[in-house]
Amino acid sequence: MLKALHIKNVVLIEQLSLSLEGGLCALTGETGAGKSILLDSLGLALGQRSDAGLVRKGAEKASVSAAFDLPDSHPVYNIIKAHDLVLDETLILRRVVGKDGRSRAFVNDQPVSVSLLKEIGAALVEIHGQFETQGLLNPKTHRLLLDSYAGLQNTVQRLEALWQSWALTRKELKEAQTQAIKNRQEEDYLRQSVEDLEALDPQEGEEKNLADLRERLKHRESVVQALYASREAVFSEDGAEATLHQAYRVLDRIADKGGSAIESVINALDRALAELQEAGAEIDSAFADMEEGEHSLEAIDDRLHALRTQARKHNCTVDDLVGVKETLSEQLALIDNEEGVLSDLAQKCDAARKTYITLAQEIHKERKKAAEKLDEKVGEELPPLKLEKARFMTEVQEKPELNWGAQGLDDVRFLVTTNPGADPGPLNKIASGGEMSRFMLALKVVIAENDTAGSYVFDEVDSGIGGATADAVGERLSRLAKHHHILVVTHSPQVAARADHHWIVKKDGAKEVRTNITTLEDYESRREEIARMLSGADVTQEARAAAEKLLETGT
Repeated sequence: MLKALHIKNVVLIEQLSLSLEGGLCALTGETGAGKSILLDSLGLALGQRSDAGLVRKGAEKASVSAAFDLPDSHPVYNIIKAHDLVLDETLILRRVVGKDGRSRAFVNDQPVSVSLLKEIGAALVEIHGQFETQGLLNPKTHRLLLDSYAGLQNTVQRLEALWQSWALTRKELKEAQTQAIKNRQEEDYLRQSVEDLEALDPQEGEEKNLADLRERLKHRESVVQALYASREAVFSEDGAEATLHQAYRVLDRIADKGGSAIESVINALDRALAELQEAGAEIDSAFADMEEGEHSLEAIDDRLHALRTQARKHNCTVDDLVGVKETLSEQLALIDNEEGVLSDLAQKCDAARKTYITLAQEIHKERKKAAEKLDEKVGEELPPLKLEKARFMTEVQEKPELNWGAQGLDDVRFLVTTNPGADPGPLNKIASGGEMSRFMLALKVVIAENDTAGSYVFDEVDSGIGGATADAVGERLSRLAKHHHILVVTHSPQVAARADHHWIVKKDGAKEVRTNITTLEDYESRREEIARMLSGADVTQEARAAAEKLLETGT
């Protein structure tokens, strides 16, 4: 719910902080006192259009922040997480407007675009006035409202998954059909390419291995000579091994006379001889590698040339040739087994379509049933709201298959008539401003338990009515407040009397006019304000008595 609103330098408001409570909250005051400025300020924080004219005269900038307390399950958190915004216990939306008209937006003090602020704001608060019944005037929301009322959200989510699955199979089939046509046109090329690659049989990493071997073979003669020279130096008649053996024998003869010092030298010579033997084995192994007859520079160069020629042909690296061979083989297999492959994909696509249609038709039936019930329930709310001649109709029509979508087969529209015999039409084409607000109120009361918005703002929803009709509006706002936080700007004493919390908006100051807001915390102050609303500036005892009666009725 909307917890607090802080306004600074907006038109007539120098600085104002409003702490809000749950339930039905009423804002009253004389015409021109500044109630609309409060709503404009709230709209600013929710991402609505800004204007330099909102900045108070003499100020450099205006700022508004709105704080919300929300349950962890609120859908707005999906938006916040999707944009990697920091989550706090309290969600704070803030907007700053300079006197040049430029504005900046913040969510929990993190800069965001105004469009994102508006998206978040729309998920938190619905503002309804005579010409701002957003949900009802936008046909895109009608299906969402009906599904919410019918409890179809989870079922529609399953349908969205089926739609995606069907869309994927359609894409696979179309791509396979396109590829099949292309493959048939290139069949000779494909067969020759696969034949060449199978004959070549490229191996992953082969180019590097061949290049390394080629480099070694280029220097084979000098390497062999060096290996031969090193072997001679170690194992010839006068080589290192013979010299070490001679030293070993000389010392071994006097080992028992030389003590531990001679023994250490003998051990060292013994280790050196062992190392020489290992070196000899490594030299012999290197000789064997360099003398392998199966490798030749010419053969390696021919292999590298063949691999690189194929890589150029297919515009890839040599290492990629393995994958190219597999891909071309699959394309060739599609030609050889084209009918079977396309048939399997077509069956898969058809099965996905039928599964989608089955659930979509079930949803269509549930929407039709829910629409009838919704129309009946909304119809019951209309007569007390002075709309006794009006009808509310929910139209659920199946669309052509070309226009089906993830949410189903249906177009959903809310239509109304205000006079018997008249053709139904969109709300904004048929109803006046006050009628639109009352239609909206009737609908919201009916779907209140399933509606996701946490806070509603009603701006003079009671305009142009009074007496029993105004009381009916107040009673329905009170009912709606059992499920949602409601803020209503009203001139109707019948509505104000039903409020759980009541504020009065006034203009103060002689030379410099400012808008201020006062909480009416006790019974007497509320009675006086409602009496003023009944009788005008001169509050009479009769007006106070009538106010007391309204307060008794509203409790």
